[in-house]
Amino acid sequence: MEPMGTHLRRREGLGGEPEERPSGEGNTETHRAPDLVQWTRHMEAVKMQLLEQAQEKLVELLDRAIWEAIQSHPPQDRPLPSPHPAPLSKTQKPSFGRRKVFVVRKSLLELVLEFDLLIFSFGQLPLALVTWVPMFLATLLAPYQALRLWARPRAGGAWMLRAVLGCVLLAAHAAVLCVLPIHVAVKHELPPASRCILVFEQVRLLMKSYSFLREAVPGTLRARGREGIWAPSFSSYLYFLFCPTLIYRETYPRTPSVRWNYVAKNFAQALGCVLYACFILGRLCVPIFANMSREPFSTRALLLSIMHATLPGIFMLLLIFFAFLHCWLNAFAEMLRFGDRMFYRDWWNSTSFSNYYRTWNVVVHDWLYSYVYQDGLWLLGGRGRGAAMLGVFLVSAVVHEYIFCFVLGFFYPVMLMLFLVIGGLLNFTMNDRHTGPAWNVLMWTLLFLGQGIQVSLYCQEWYARWHCPLPQTTFWGLLTPRSWSCHA
Repeated sequence: MEPMGTHLRRREGLGGEPEERPSGEGNTETHRAPDLVQWTRHMEAVKMQLLEQAQEKLVELLDRAIWEAIQSHPPQDRPLPSPHPAPLSKTQKPSFGRRKVFVVRKSLLELVLEFDLLIFSFGQLPLALVTWVPMFLATLLAPYQALRLWARPRAGGAWMLRAVLGCVLLAAHAAVLCVLPIHVAVKHELPPASRCILVFEQVRLLMKSYSFLREAVPGTLRARGREGIWAPSFSSYLYFLFCPTLIYRETYPRTPSVRWNYVAKNFAQALGCVLYACFILGRLCVPIFANMSREPFSTRALLLSIMHATLPGIFMLLLIFFAFLHCWLNAFAEMLRFGDRMFYRDWWNSTSFSNYYRTWNVVVHDWLYSYVYQDGLWLLGGRGRGAAMLGVFLVSAVVHEYIFCFVLGFFYPVMLMLFLVIGGLLNFTMNDRHTGPAWNVLMWTLLFLGQGIQVSLYCQEWYARWHCPLPQTTFWGLLTPRSWSCHA
């Protein structure tokens, strides 16, 4: 028998059988119930407190946003709104009966087209177009007449005189193309877009006249001993000066008709790209770089400016590609019924920079491959492929740097270093042996970075020369970057 006062309680053991426990251990279940209720009430109170604080913060943020929007766009027929209301205290409860108040205000993301940058960039456009006329006439007449002089049969000393006269014509043609646009741009201080027209036409006409002579002179000299004069027809040469190719041929594949609605659509798209490019420069570049030269130089500020310029830079690259290589060239090809429209390939899928350089601009690549690479190999006796390729990069880098120098009005060899040094190394390291999507991502990453470097450094130099003009123009002052020392 158990002693009196000892009570047993049944509980389950491991085997599922009830087992007994002395009641002296206390009834824990009866003690846990009040604790659980108290803990639940405490958690409910904490939850309510957190919700009230979150609601107070949300109302405060909304009030501040509405006040800042009204401050940024005040109505013209009403006084300015009252100062920013004090934030709600913890004990003050927000009112849930707010009503919508309508005021005169603009959208935060409203698109405002400002044409100041566009008007400045295309300033003195009539002068640039007038300058183009003698450039075109010199290209139209001088190379063709020189070829006709060389094509005449040899007859004593008369042929030597004609050969010298042909060389004089070509020298005059080169002088007009090389000197006239530079003289007009410097003397009249043409803005960037007007300079763009002159320098692009200068380079284009030089490349076209060289291709015409390079393709026509060998056949002309071989046929010189025959009866009469053999030379390409003037109409074929005139057609070549306008058709979208830099390789001269007597005939090209032609389409049966002209789709004038397609021509108008391409010109409209090219104009839209120009407007969009001005909008990007005005909204994403000018506010950042206009006053950058007035702040002390730091590596952190430079890196941040490069990162900020990557997006505008890649936008500008894509706009130039679409506006010129697609819209502009297709419009002229359609008007002239030029059949071969492969002005570019799928460069965006490139996994190597060597393929990117071949497919980005097929028109220029064909000229470099035919007259620099292949002729270089011929001069080297079929050997030295690497040297011929370096010659292609050298010619391309120098011409690109010349274009930037002509358009911007100063020498800052960013493009020369990126194209010749970095681009040449990437061409040999990221070659066609590399395939796969990872290499395509790497190529795009490097394109973003390269465009950011170009836009950032050229914009800094432009505004540095604007804020810190030279008291006296010197040769070394023109060559030394102003952004390195300007802190206006």
